[in-house]
Amino acid sequence: MTTHERAFFVHPSGICESENIGDRTRIWAFAHVLPGAQIGQDCNICDNVFIENDVQLGDGVTVKCGVQVWDGITIGDRVFIGPNATFTNDRFPRSRQYPEVFQKTVVEDDASIGANATILPGLRISRGAMIGAGAVVTRDVPPNAIVVGNPARIVGYSNTKLQADSPVAASGETDLDEAVTELGVGGATLHRLKVVSDMRGSLSVGEFEKDLPFQAKRYFVVYDVPSREVRGEHAHKVCQQFLICLRGSVTVLLDDGKNRTEVLLDRPSRGVHMPAMVWGTQYRYTDDAVLLVFASENYDSNDYIRSYEDFKRATTRD
Repeated sequence: MTTHERAFFVHPSGICESENIGDRTRIWAFAHVLPGAQIGQDCNICDNVFIENDVQLGDGVTVKCGVQVWDGITIGDRVFIGPNATFTNDRFPRSRQYPEVFQKTVVEDDASIGANATILPGLRISRGAMIGAGAVVTRDVPPNAIVVGNPARIVGYSNTKLQADSPVAASGETDLDEAVTELGVGGATLHRLKVVSDMRGSLSVGEFEKDLPFQAKRYFVVYDVPSREVRGEHAHKVCQQFLICLRGSVTVLLDDGKNRTEVLLDRPSRGVHMPAMVWGTQYRYTDDAVLLVFASENYDSNDYIRSYEDFKRATTRD
């Protein structure tokens, strides 16, 4: 055991050349930590891990066996890195040729990286994201997203409740009574709109002053979205929105900074009211999806909150 007058542990077969190691951190057999590395408290560095100089690890990080953490990589608090996960820091490597500055990769707090995943250089893995085993990550990963595959694509979001079994979702299409369900996220609601059906077809109808929770000032339509793409990923300070999928289907993620839920919009008679200060994301578009959105305000770029960290800070202040 190496103490250096500090309370961290290095296995007799491990090498730790850095003095910047937090209390209660454990560095196990055949791991090698270079002098410039900074490692926080309560970390667990498993066998056969290599950590280079320009590396920062936060508190409570787990790095499983066979991982190399290269120069330019910053890892936040409580991050899990699975066995043999691979980081890179040079997009066009050549033997014995080095860039002036290695590309920076950031893994934010509470993210998890599965076994054998590969992270290309210069990316940001956002707070709470989950990278599936064997995934090849080629683009930034948004907060709380679950990504899998090669190249990695978003397949869901962590810690969300799917509202597929809500009373509104299960209601019959011929029921003409309006129904509204609270979603438990920032005042957001799921609405069943009126439907009239006969042998000539079906008609879904809504009255602005009665059925819409606000006075609409504009609308926009989203369509021809490749199924692998994600839209939204922002909140509004003032603007409210009402979303209806006229054709196909799309999944809507709602997040108020504390709670998250998902709603499947798959028919014109179902709508979601998204109040201001709710982080909204739309994904899993079918090829034929057409999403109609009513907005309570005219377009104002200053009304957008595009950083999830800024959104979290704003909701915490509130």
